Amino acid sequence: MKLERLLLQREINITANRLLILSNLIAEPTTVSLKMLEESMPHMERSTIYRTLKTFEAHKLVHTIDDGTGITKYGLCATSCDCTLQDQHLHFHCLQCERTICLQERITIHCLPAQYEVQSAHLVLKGRCADCN
Repeated sequence: MKLERLLLQREINITANRLLILSNLIAEPTTVSLKMLEESMPHMERSTIYRTLKTFEAHKLVHTIDDGTGITKYGLCATSCDCTLQDQHLHFHCLQCERTICLQERITIHCLPAQYEVQSAHLVLKGRCADCN
């Protein structure tokens, strides 16, 4: 099955909870917060969901997004993603519906002087999404 293959590709042990959480992440077209996952899986403990997200993040299956709302969001990584600066992409946060969407096209940073070294970046555009506009 596709879900098992995704976990195995990232060297993550397969469990029923991990499969369920991954299924929920794939089904959601936008990024998700811990609270959103918790609401979609009320039978699962919050700590289990959180630990699973952290495992997924450590194995580069998901990345975290700081969209300025104070709530960490999680988005699925592309299959070729290693979560390096070269894998950075923009995120769009809709100020009306409050969804945050990964824009998958990678970006490059060319404007820094040679003496500067980027160690992290939070690339969030804000406005109204296509559904709200």
